[in-house]
Amino acid sequence: MQPLIGISGGLVSNNDWSPPIVGHRRGYVDAVTQAGGIPVILPPLTDLSALHALYERLDGVLLAGGDDVDPAYYGEAPHPLLGRVTPERDTAELQLARWAVTDGKPVLGICRGMQVLNVALGGSLWQDIQVQLPGTLDHLVSAKHHRWDALDHTLKLTPDSQLAQLLGTTEIGLNSLHHQAVKEIGAGLRVVGRAPDGVIEAVEGIGAAFVNGVQGHPEQLWQAVEPRWRALFGAFVAAMRDIASGV
Repeated sequence: MQPLIGISGGLVSNNDWSPPIVGHRRGYVDAVTQAGGIPVILPPLTDLSALHALYERLDGVLLAGGDDVDPAYYGEAPHPLLGRVTPERDTAELQLARWAVTDGKPVLGICRGMQVLNVALGGSLWQDIQVQLPGTLDHLVSAKHHRWDALDHTLKLTPDSQLAQLLGTTEIGLNSLHHQAVKEIGAGLRVVGRAPDGVIEAVEGIGAAFVNGVQGHPEQLWQAVEPRWRALFGAFVAAMRDIASGV
């Protein structure tokens, strides 16, 4: 059985005059494919009935990286350093996250996707780490030297977490391309990983379902730089197969 996995798509323009393109980086597609899944890029539909019809065909949801989440969704005014927001993505992805968690459908949040998962479940975010959490690491460092495949800091994992168990370690290298982070944890989630400065970098669901979020971009690391990240995507796909087989 090859699970059908929806990857949340972004809106990208090549220039100021071209209409936006729906898509995402190839790393997500490659990570899902090598794990045995069938990837499908999901357009950010704001027609929720159409979105749900698409969602029902999926075996799992991968919430991908991208722009900042509108802070209105967690009851805050925009910080001066808030980045670009994409209303269509917020509408679609927050709903996809809620549906998946409610239905017990495997969901994996990567970078923005982890933040979306947290906000969807009632959590909040630091809108700019450097300003709101003085003295922390530079969490945009990988982006500043244009290296998606850099291991710029370690991720320290809770020993009894699902992520630590499937990776076979409590400390692993991770890239860092974000300026926001989880602040208050959402309902039904627990913190299972932090950067050396204490910033939350991994969460998981409380319960048996596969609900995981990672603040870095492991889809850019598993091929060569840190092969242990391959296990995350393998477990994601395996969870869907278990559901299909009634395990």
